[in-house]
Amino acid sequence: MSDESRDRRALVAAGIFVAATAVTVAIAARLVTPPSITVAMGDATVRAGRVGPSLRPGDAIALTVAAFAAGASATVLLVDGEPVSPADRPVTEPDDPADSEQTAPSELLAARRSEWEEIADRLANNERLVYEAVLDADGVLPQSEIVERTDVSKATVSRALDNLEARDLIERKRRGMGNVVVLS
Repeated sequence: MSDESRDRRALVAAGIFVAATAVTVAIAARLVTPPSITVAMGDATVRAGRVGPSLRPGDAIALTVAAFAAGASATVLLVDGEPVSPADRPVTEPDDPADSEQTAPSELLAARRSEWEEIADRLANNERLVYEAVLDADGVLPQSEIVERTDVSKATVSRALDNLEARDLIERKRRGMGNVVVLS
């Protein structure tokens, strides 16, 4: 789906959501504040009181349709608003297992580690310190521990991570109140 049609779809869904919410609130407000009624005979007032909440069939239908439209449009907005990450994409397996290379996990880890070490050799200053700290932790390390291990300020670590992330050398994943840094 193109970005333009996705934007148009989101705009229509947002409009429907706002309109449906307004209708729902208007009908709910009428239910919450029932009208008062006064019965009078001639010049003397006989009885005054409030009528309980009443919902006419038309109001019930409008409320049901508005609530359904609000829910459906909210679902569209939530589902379309999420970017598709590489982890969400289906993994395609090769048709013939004989064609694919069968490597042991330890060999794969060793290959990745040597690749990461080559990258670390090309980096300069603080980026190298931060990258090597994550590399020494087998490629996964909370951002707060990088500050402790490198004796570099939080701001400097954050800037170095921003630069490394911009070059797709690391990835920061949100975990609770902090970030976990993963080599990519």
